[in-house]
Amino acid sequence: MANLKDIGVSAAINLLSAFAFLVVFAILRIQPVNDRVYFPKWYRKGVRSSPTHSGTFANKFVNLDLRTYLRFLNWMPDALKMPESELVDHAGLDSVAYLRIYLLGLKIFVPLAILAFVVLVPINWTGKTLEHATNVSFSDIDKLSISNIPAGSKRLYAHTIMSYVFTLWAFYVLRNEYKMIADMRLRFLASQNRRPDQFTVLVRNIPPDPDESVSEHVQHFFCVNHPDHYLTHQVVYNANKLAQLVENKKSLRNWLTYYKNTYERTSKKPTTKTGFWGLWGTRVDAIDYYTAEINKLTEEENAEREKVISDANSIIPAAFVSFKSRWGAAVCAQTQQSRNPTIWLTNWAPEPRDIFWDNLSIPYVELTIRRLLMAVSLFALIFFFMIPIAFVQSLANIEGIQKVLPFLKPLIDL
Repeated sequence: MANLKDIGVSAAINLLSAFAFLVVFAILRIQPVNDRVYFPKWYRKGVRSSPTHSGTFANKFVNLDLRTYLRFLNWMPDALKMPESELVDHAGLDSVAYLRIYLLGLKIFVPLAILAFVVLVPINWTGKTLEHATNVSFSDIDKLSISNIPAGSKRLYAHTIMSYVFTLWAFYVLRNEYKMIADMRLRFLASQNRRPDQFTVLVRNIPPDPDESVSEHVQHFFCVNHPDHYLTHQVVYNANKLAQLVENKKSLRNWLTYYKNTYERTSKKPTTKTGFWGLWGTRVDAIDYYTAEINKLTEEENAEREKVISDANSIIPAAFVSFKSRWGAAVCAQTQQSRNPTIWLTNWAPEPRDIFWDNLSIPYVELTIRRLLMAVSLFALIFFFMIPIAFVQSLANIEGIQKVLPFLKPLIDL
């Protein structure tokens, strides 16, 4: 049975681990190489420039200012004191909702903990059941639990009543928090500029029609079923090769920009090798080489784009449908469009950066099987994760630590 000493050891391990992770986060946060990771919103607003673009070579990767390490936790009280409206503008709505999760936990558990200590703990402690039991090992901690109350005792009514009190209080706090977050989200959306994804729905598993193309079929379907709100649509093409060409062209442009900047700083023509990653091959002028490669890829990109547009087989059964109002898009995204639940599947259209385009062409049945496999894999991961958890829990008391790590016995005996 656990005792106060075991609970103290477990609490110390958890607190020290949490503090260690907090210190690691705070130190990584102030390193120049991680600046874009922890302050992306400031970069998008243009109010912050990368510290890796200036200073010595070491200063571009490691913060050598010792004064920042002495106040590396100063951001915590500032974040807690910042008004929510300012915090939304500074870090985004997700950050505010994340911080409110901790406040929600305090609102729920602090009053319940006080109530439990005032009402339940005295009732359990004075039960005297464990003291009169035979062949039962227990500690003082066990006297605080319901196991110290005899069967059939009227004291159990207190636990029944308190369970209702705990549940109703949790429901009340959750309801108020949900209402507050919903209002905050509506205000946030109302303050933002209109975005296409707020009026657009992603439609998947469009059934084939022998008399119409996919584009005509989509237009006809939504003109009939959503005549007052339908605006336009865009079918999705299987352009994976074109996307790869665009990505390669982007990489080449980055290299071209790098070599142009190098030439402007040093006034010396940069060179590169034409082999893999520039490790071998003929040495040529880097700016001329990447300019020629970009022009070559541009021609291939234009040819591939024409091929995709003209090839009917490149069209996949998915489309982005735009509506005249947010309400029309919401109705379409949240309702079933056909008697057959496996076709005309609608969801809110995510931002293009959040889409894995290869998955749009996956059939419904295959997608369902994949989701099932992922659910089974997740269950197996969580289930077998109990093995290391059980090992860590075995270290939660002195005897367990001494058994697993016997070389610590002299230190424990102190």
